[in-house]
Amino acid sequence: MFDVCVYGGTSAGVMAAVAAKRAGKSVVLIEPGKHLGGLSAGGLGATDIGNKFAVTGLARDFYRRIGTHYGHLEQWIFEPHVAENLFVTYLKEASLTPLMGLRLRSVQKTGNRITAIVLEPATTLPRAQGRGNVQTISAKQFIDCSYEGDLMAQAGVQYTVGREANSQYGETWNGVQLLDKHQFPDGVDPYRVPGKPESGLLYGVSTAKLQPNGSGDQTIQAYNYRMCLTDDPANRLPITRPVGYDSTKYELLLRQIQKKVPKELTWNLMHFVMMPNHKTDINNCGGLSTDMIGANHDYPNASYARRAEIIRDHELYTKGFFYFIGHDPRMPKHLRDEMLQWGYPKDEYRDNSHFSHQLYIREARRMVGDYVMTQANCEGKATVTDGIGMAAYTMDSHNCQRLVVTDKNGVAMVRNEGDVQVGGFGPYPISYRALVPKAAECANLLVPVCLSASHIAYGSIRMEPVFMVLGQTAGVAAAQAIDENKAVQGIDVARLQHTLRDNPLLNGSRPELLVDNDDSARVMRQGNWQRITKGSKYGTSALVSAGAQPASVRFAAMGIKPGRYRIYMYNPTRAGGGGNPDQVAIQTDKADRVAIRVFSGQKEVIQTVNQQRQNNDWINLGEHTIVAGKAPYVELATAGSAQPTVADAVLFLPVK
Repeated sequence: MFDVCVYGGTSAGVMAAVAAKRAGKSVVLIEPGKHLGGLSAGGLGATDIGNKFAVTGLARDFYRRIGTHYGHLEQWIFEPHVAENLFVTYLKEASLTPLMGLRLRSVQKTGNRITAIVLEPATTLPRAQGRGNVQTISAKQFIDCSYEGDLMAQAGVQYTVGREANSQYGETWNGVQLLDKHQFPDGVDPYRVPGKPESGLLYGVSTAKLQPNGSGDQTIQAYNYRMCLTDDPANRLPITRPVGYDSTKYELLLRQIQKKVPKELTWNLMHFVMMPNHKTDINNCGGLSTDMIGANHDYPNASYARRAEIIRDHELYTKGFFYFIGHDPRMPKHLRDEMLQWGYPKDEYRDNSHFSHQLYIREARRMVGDYVMTQANCEGKATVTDGIGMAAYTMDSHNCQRLVVTDKNGVAMVRNEGDVQVGGFGPYPISYRALVPKAAECANLLVPVCLSASHIAYGSIRMEPVFMVLGQTAGVAAAQAIDENKAVQGIDVARLQHTLRDNPLLNGSRPELLVDNDDSARVMRQGNWQRITKGSKYGTSALVSAGAQPASVRFAAMGIKPGRYRIYMYNPTRAGGGGNPDQVAIQTDKADRVAIRVFSGQKEVIQTVNQQRQNNDWINLGEHTIVAGKAPYVELATAGSAQPTVADAVLFLPVK
């Protein structure tokens, strides 16, 4: 009998297990596959952040440790093996040995409580077959950290699949949405023989009819692989013709290019983000790209065998897509030549032919609890008092369908449907109630990944850093439910919030202090400052001075414990950025000289900083000993630069 059983070794699962163990409980972590970390170790190295302010606790520690590996305070882009090794390290530090290669067969319940789960070997994994017998795991508390929500579903918890109609929750961006992002040019013919419907539809085009805007359906936003390739000849393996290759699957790509020939691959046929050591995180981009639109609709509720087929189809489609671009003579030569510069990295995914082991399950089942996160939460129109973590990303859905649509002249053309990208809001709290089922359904289960949210709100929440935050929350909540001898729905949420805030690493260490410019109790301004909400600001906003006019902002560290601290100031960009860790070398629309005064409570240190460099990053202001007495502070002041000074956030990081 374990105290806590965590199902799913995703990034959330690892953090949930570590959190419960640090809370003093016996823990078992179960992963059906061969790898830990889910998508964070499966190719998504360009972290979808939304706003770094929302990333707290063990999740923030994860990106700090990634930073240490690459020689920075924190880093949000990384190689897959670096992430997986770090997840393994977390478990080793917690003295946890995960059960790998085992998947859920059934759930045993008494009343509204899970008593045990029955596991079977994941037969798609040869090395797991030797385990032979099924295993039964008993525990007091259970946490479902799978991307699919299998434990939740088998426990009899209510869930939904697909898109709600806008009318269900009073939303505007849910349901069917025919918009312009990742779309085909006008006039791309959908038929095998152009202009002849009787010839049949090209591969990937659905026979479904376009439904009214905002109407609900059972379709799922597209899955893909976040591809790690390399252009380093010493580490590069060629992209070869995959078994089962069928060039007709990419006919739409040729017709798309006929309408507009792209000059290069990125931002046209796919989106390259460079990772360290000449590697990539490649994502979908354009009308036809790495997303396999429409191929995943039955995945959430499918059998293990059917899911394996869908995963294999996506793998072959992706390998074929890259091979087609690099080798099909109908592709423009400059695109073929560019594609041939890339190959599979020898030092990644060594046990999977150097191809990612994790399909991007952007969305599968979603729990329906007593509280459902909706668009109103994202936009700040609905707020909660039981917030236990934050989300901040744009309401984001990839396309769900590829359809035939007729224009005003009755001409049939291909259109993608379902892509939504609506942002402009700051970090917002996620309700604890969205992590727990209705009490009558299950009293000892937490669901931090397939949580209770509408399709469009889930599109904002569903980011790996947030999953880590919610995984930690679930681990702490499970331990607290045991201590309080209560159902997970009845624990003292204020106590949970206090633990997450005051003991973020769950090891009793001195917490860091982050002072944001919107903290009216700790931040004092002099002179003329404009509050901006664009750019890569930390939190909701940043402050920009009126050119070179004399002005200052003081960030006071009231309440900080005495000790040795390394102090940093965040240096945002003034425009763009925010959603992803864009690399900006020089930004000349900021001051090249900013006067910095650091007062430790007893001693004052003055220095000058160039804000045109180290953008989207923390600038190190050195180590300082904070003493009891007057409140320490960091003050930024204009120093005669022709460009404005930016003031955003200051971090006091304890030195171990």
